[in-house]
Amino acid sequence: MKRRAGPDGMHFFDRRTGLNVLFDEVDVPETQWARAPRQVSIALTNACDLACPFCYAPKTAAVLDADRLCAWIDELDAEGCLGIGFGGGEPTLYRRLPQVSRHAAERTSLAVTMTTHAHRLTPQLIDALAGALNFVRVSVDGVGATYEEQRGRPFTELVQRLTCIGQTFRFGLNCVVNTQTLPDLDAVADLAASTGATELLLLPERPASGRPGSSPHTVAALHQWITNYPGPVALTLGEGDTGSLPTAQPFPRERGLRTYAHIDAAGTLRRTSYHSAGEPVDDRGVLAALDRLQQKDVA
Repeated sequence: MKRRAGPDGMHFFDRRTGLNVLFDEVDVPETQWARAPRQVSIALTNACDLACPFCYAPKTAAVLDADRLCAWIDELDAEGCLGIGFGGGEPTLYRRLPQVSRHAAERTSLAVTMTTHAHRLTPQLIDALAGALNFVRVSVDGVGATYEEQRGRPFTELVQRLTCIGQTFRFGLNCVVNTQTLPDLDAVADLAASTGATELLLLPERPASGRPGSSPHTVAALHQWITNYPGPVALTLGEGDTGSLPTAQPFPRERGLRTYAHIDAAGTLRRTSYHSAGEPVDDRGVLAALDRLQQKDVA
């Protein structure tokens, strides 16, 4: 298990199972706290072969250099980060995805996850990634005709991909929630249960591309659906979208950039993928960019 020291105590994490154990009775001096965020998402490329109407990802061409990326991964691992999540764009369009994933799996103790639309996860690519990814998140926005309207791909093809993914990886489903997908939540949850997904992440649509995002009425209806949900698949909800729903706060003193950061496909470190401001990760590395981003808040 990997160990991480922080303001809430000593945290142990097993990337193979996802098990987290926090010894919060341990008072760790601040000089020993991990410097890296607990989790970092990394957009490998802005390229994507779908045109989802709610997508907020940058549309300018950008792709990360694999050698620089591996150096950043090593640095994050050494400074106490527990996991990295590959996204984009569509990460399966990143040519060096298998090599970079295997570098992280074999040379670090980081958990490696990936968020994908799954339509390019062929048996050959699944074989190349087997053992190098600890968890796969598949974007599934509605079912049947709703999914095909949102994603522009056959829903039956997606279900076939989920079956293949479930034979190799632990996986979960992501669902953007808007007025079109809200009525499909029962069916999405059933799909998650029937295909062996262990988690359903619900993401109210963010304002982007001239769209206003989920309305307060839609978010309220989502919260009501969560309250009444009786199914077996664990639900998660994006930070800041929980409203009055009761949520667990296992790390009440580990907040902001200690918890999470995002590196976009141009190599800029940002607080989240939704934030426009950031700091470029240059030859000084990720932690130097993190320090500069924190200092901006102090100034």
